[in-house]
Amino acid sequence: MKKIIVGVTGASGALIGERLIRFLLEGGHEVHAVMSSSGARVFEEELGIFLGTTPGEVQKNLLKHYRAVKGAGDLFFAAAADDFAARISSGSSKAEAMVIAPCSMSTVGSIAHGVTMNLIHRAAGVSIKEKRTLVLVPRESPLSPVHLKNLLYLSEIGVHIVPATTAFYHRPKTVEEMVDFTVGRVLDLLKIEHRLFKRWRENSEAE
Repeated sequence: MKKIIVGVTGASGALIGERLIRFLLEGGHEVHAVMSSSGARVFEEELGIFLGTTPGEVQKNLLKHYRAVKGAGDLFFAAAADDFAARISSGSSKAEAMVIAPCSMSTVGSIAHGVTMNLIHRAAGVSIKEKRTLVLVPRESPLSPVHLKNLLYLSEIGVHIVPATTAFYHRPKTVEEMVDFTVGRVLDLLKIEHRLFKRWRENSEAE
């Protein structure tokens, strides 16, 4: 099983982070989560789940929310976004990968320019310097030249960019099925098996 860091920021698309964490835990993977205060506000607005307003409250309520997931047991950990002494702030703390989902353009900009304002930025910087897999799921539209330049730079240094978009060839019928396409593409990069969506021409005789 893998150890994955998941950051959740204030971009729209809280359901992406929620379902990603839930899938990882149900699959027996160890998850270390960090949610920004803006991420918590979006979580409440879009999912109706109140996690608090301070970093400490968000950490405490995240633990309560996900420890209730079947099979989570001792696999889920949460750190406060202002805790720069957390385990995941150091390169000596081993983790296979980090995912930020959803990822705000402010977070993209901070990571691209090495600006550390919270633990999410710090953990992402650690992932880059340790040459570990880092996946960003940006959710913004339209994208400005500044956004595009930051995303291009991060892609050029090895960061995986997975826009929060969906395909339609698998004929999604619910919002969850649309979100799971994005979650599944993230899991592909993490090399974690899943059956969240039907792949192109899967079970077809055509090449």
